[in-house]
Amino acid sequence: MSERLIEVNHLKKYFKVNKGLLHAVDDLSFYIDRGETLGLVGESGCGKSTTGRTLIRLIEANEGEILFNGEDIRKLDKQKLKDFRQNMQMVFQDPYSSLNPRLNIFDLISEPLMNIPEYAHDKKKVYDRVTELMDTVGISRRLINSYPHELDGGRRQRVGIARALAVNPEFLVLDEPVSSLDVCIQAQVINLLKRLQQEFKLTYLFISHDLSVVKHISNRIAVMYLGKIVELSNRNDIFRDPLHPYTQALLSAIPIPKADSAERHRIILKGDVPSPVNPPAGCRFAGRCPYATEKCFQEEPALREVEPGRFVACHKVEK
Repeated sequence: MSERLIEVNHLKKYFKVNKGLLHAVDDLSFYIDRGETLGLVGESGCGKSTTGRTLIRLIEANEGEILFNGEDIRKLDKQKLKDFRQNMQMVFQDPYSSLNPRLNIFDLISEPLMNIPEYAHDKKKVYDRVTELMDTVGISRRLINSYPHELDGGRRQRVGIARALAVNPEFLVLDEPVSSLDVCIQAQVINLLKRLQQEFKLTYLFISHDLSVVKHISNRIAVMYLGKIVELSNRNDIFRDPLHPYTQALLSAIPIPKADSAERHRIILKGDVPSPVNPPAGCRFAGRCPYATEKCFQEEPALREVEPGRFVACHKVEK
């Protein structure tokens, strides 16, 4: 039986804007087992990155529980949170903007180590750890004094991964870590992440809008729409038999070879995404859903388990 590492209950994050409250993350509940990868997908602006940042308290949630090994990390004070951060780290989407351009590779990777007493006053130990991490993520040691602008995107992202691994975390939030890279480099970084997961027993939340990439790396997939999870299941069920109309539309948009194009019906969604500021009552997808009824516009569907391990938020899923 899998051991649960993270459990999120009724997580909410709202931002105050001129027109009201922006519902970035609106009552999310899910879990991640130790050693697995949960893929989080959806359109831009649906709240994926905010979910990841809220999960590791880079952004403070308004409501909800974030249980890590059974402990609610939202209740940790500043000192305990500082010590706890070694367990949870993040790899950002754009490696160029997330790395300090004034620091070289050695300084960038060694910076997190300065918060650990055993490294703080031992330069040789720091150097050995930095070169070990460079070997682990596939960066040549000859680049140790190079600066971010002297590296290509793939190497910069490897530096970001090395920084995240420096403090030996158990859990990584990967916020679209390959979206800014060439396709061939994407494959290299994805394979690196899978190898690191096996080698260090890591647990991932992998955030992306690219369903093909998510399928390759994830064990389970959660589909988000306007701050809500509308479907959550293992990757095989999601791709073989998507249950929510929004998931069906997302999958139909994946490019396929022309020779196979006749085998799949492309679903074109009509209408616009509702505003996340004071969103409408009922199902937030109802205005674009071809199966919506009056109930869908009036009553919000709960995320419920319709089959073992399959969760869907839709009134008409049985039909």
